[in-house]
Amino acid sequence: MKTNVQAWLLFLPSLIFLLMFTFYPVLQTIYLSFFRADLAIPDPFFVGLENYQQLKEDAVFWKVMKNTFWFVFTTVPISMILALAMALFVNRAIRGTGWLKTAFFYPTVIPMIAVANIWLFIYTPGYGMMSQILDVFGFQDINWLGTANTVLPAMIIMAIWKEAGFFMVFYLAGLQSISKELYESASIDGASSWYTLRKITLPLLMPTTLFVSIIAVINTIKLVDHIAIMTKGGPDNASNLLLYYIYETAFNFWNEGMAATLTVVMLVILLIVAIIQIFFVDKKIHYS
Repeated sequence: MKTNVQAWLLFLPSLIFLLMFTFYPVLQTIYLSFFRADLAIPDPFFVGLENYQQLKEDAVFWKVMKNTFWFVFTTVPISMILALAMALFVNRAIRGTGWLKTAFFYPTVIPMIAVANIWLFIYTPGYGMMSQILDVFGFQDINWLGTANTVLPAMIIMAIWKEAGFFMVFYLAGLQSISKELYESASIDGASSWYTLRKITLPLLMPTTLFVSIIAVINTIKLVDHIAIMTKGGPDNASNLLLYYIYETAFNFWNEGMAATLTVVMLVILLIVAIIQIFFVDKKIHYS
């Protein structure tokens, strides 16, 4: 009994902060989503599910959701595959891997505002790096951030460059935890590198892959700084993502009720993704 009390006392400070800064804001946001609260009215009033009904009929919202879907489910798998490839490469016992690790991880430590400005210069028509490369090969210049068909792919490339090095660290830790004896046994049996990768490395990295996938989805959905710097969601909402749309609704249009509704939608999406990854994908993973 005394041990339990001590344990709860040690847990209490963290529990208080969790309640104050996580659960209370979430519950308050859900509560506010049932109210109309904007600059047009002096006091918020209850509207029930009206905000959700408006979202259902909002063409911009569905365009933003489509952008977010493609941004997340393109950036995440490509970043993870690239991270795994980099981890496999630097995990080999060759000279210079320390420099390679630094080079691969370096984009991760750069603030997102700085990354956005770097890539803003790269994509600038006329004198940006992409324009110079296209000019060398005789291709026509492209306004990457000013064209609806190219702005989202341009953002995806930038996000992959930023995130892949971070995920590489987890894969590298996972690779170094795999027993060398397994690879030695496979080598003695004459297994090829490709067979070893499929039958030993990838299955034993599945717990790491599950963890990285959850972190990757959350990180990708919460990326918003680059949009504010590079495109403001344009052109014609072609690069607008859910979190930036929430920011616009709350702080540009001052519609707190609708912003709360959008936040609830984002929380539900994250919850569904987490449930799928943990309760369905996790069952197919062997931890020993």
